Amino acid sequence: MFKISISPEDIDQLPLGVFPGEIVVVDKPGLEYEKAIFYLRRQKILGFDTESRPVFSPGQRNNGVALLQLSGPKKAYLFRVQTLGMRRSLCALLASEKVIKVGAACQDDVRGLQRIHGFKAAGFVDLQKIAWEWGIRDKSVKKLAANILGCRISKAQQLSNWEASGLTEAQCKYAATDAWVCREMYLKLLDSERHPLTPDELLPPADKLAREQAQARKEAAQKKQEEERLAARKRRRHRKKKKSANDKADTEKGQG
Repeated sequence: MFKISISPEDIDQLPLGVFPGEIVVVDKPGLEYEKAIFYLRRQKILGFDTESRPVFSPGQRNNGVALLQLSGPKKAYLFRVQTLGMRRSLCALLASEKVIKVGAACQDDVRGLQRIHGFKAAGFVDLQKIAWEWGIRDKSVKKLAANILGCRISKAQQLSNWEASGLTEAQCKYAATDAWVCREMYLKLLDSERHPLTPDELLPPADKLAREQAQARKEAAQKKQEEERLAARKRRRHRKKKKSANDKADTEKGQG
């Protein structure tokens, strides 16, 4: 059974998780590309992710997806799609229902790739959309990996230049790990018992607090209204009693 959420302090205590297999960068058609497609098409489940050059200012141009990462258990392929393009066989892989592609926030990544070349995506699993079935509210890959696999994923290279002429070893390890860890998390979830979050547990703490505060305000307002109704009834009874006493006094005075 997993935690609903894991704290940054707990994550810092975990061992670093790094892709343990072979990493291959593919930036042009040829033998390496064909070997990559051959390997990836024979996997039942792949880890999936993309990277783009970060934009730090409003006027800076966004060139879209620069890197596509697909990982099996022993090999991770990094496709430099801005130079390679989205070739037909690569699009066919991403459109195959037979090969499961597991990532986080997949829809945004897929849209970015479709802008390079259109294809109909199929066989994608988004960890952010299914983690709640195992009692997990966290969404980020870093928190999910810590919660599910018990490892810490470094994000030090996240904002590096993914359009550089050559990728550094640190960038390659980061990119491969982000894809591979999604595959590993999915396999671990499939092998674990499900404990879905309740509707109340699905709410982030801030939203839950806001809802509780709103409920408290509603209950306070209802209590105040009830108190005002009771006070109004008391005043009416008092006036009625006073009027009755006055009427009785007037009657007795008239009779006297």
